[in-house]
Amino acid sequence: MSREELREIIDKGLKELGMSIVDAAARRICNLSHGLPHYTHSLALHAAQAAVDSGLSEINQNDVVAALNAAIDQAQETTKRKYHEATTSPHGNLYSQVLLACALSETDDLGYFAAANIRQPMSKIMKKPFDIPAFARHLKDFCETDRGPILERKGFPRRYRYRFVDPLMEPFVLMKGIKNGLITTDILDSDFSGKPIIPAASNETLPLFSQDVSSAQQ
Repeated sequence: MSREELREIIDKGLKELGMSIVDAAARRICNLSHGLPHYTHSLALHAAQAAVDSGLSEINQNDVVAALNAAIDQAQETTKRKYHEATTSPHGNLYSQVLLACALSETDDLGYFAAANIRQPMSKIMKKPFDIPAFARHLKDFCETDRGPILERKGFPRRYRYRFVDPLMEPFVLMKGIKNGLITTDILDSDFSGKPIIPAASNETLPLFSQDVSSAQQ
């Protein structure tokens, strides 16, 4: 779904509650959702609940941070398990950082990215220059069964392109990166220009999150 469609989900639910949201907070929710209404619904729901708990009728950026942590806790068990398998190692490693850089990389219309697209976000995460040889092994590992696979690969050597096997994983990786302090929430204030919105994984109709917030208030 487009950012405009995701924003409509947020605004429609808040209208039912008589609540509003600052533009920066709405942008953060849409950027985190990566085109998936599942995450828009979850994040907006928890952000609205956080605002209500604070006695506010307008959602702000702090409410989105609270919503992010709640959304991680309530993510599908398979998503949490796959993330753990992909990033855990008995020794110090960069798997979490490289996977986060993948989630931040510019993609084509089908969600594929090249190794070269990872250099800039990886350098920002690590706060020093990183080039392909430093994370090439990690990309290879992400495509093998020992770590999922969490990424799929197509093409030929030196021209491989990658994308996440499960579209729900990419927003989860972003949220984990923020929660673990690898990146700050400021990255959500950008418009991710050049990074296409991932198509929704299904056409399921989600209930208005306002229904859940109203139930919690009772």
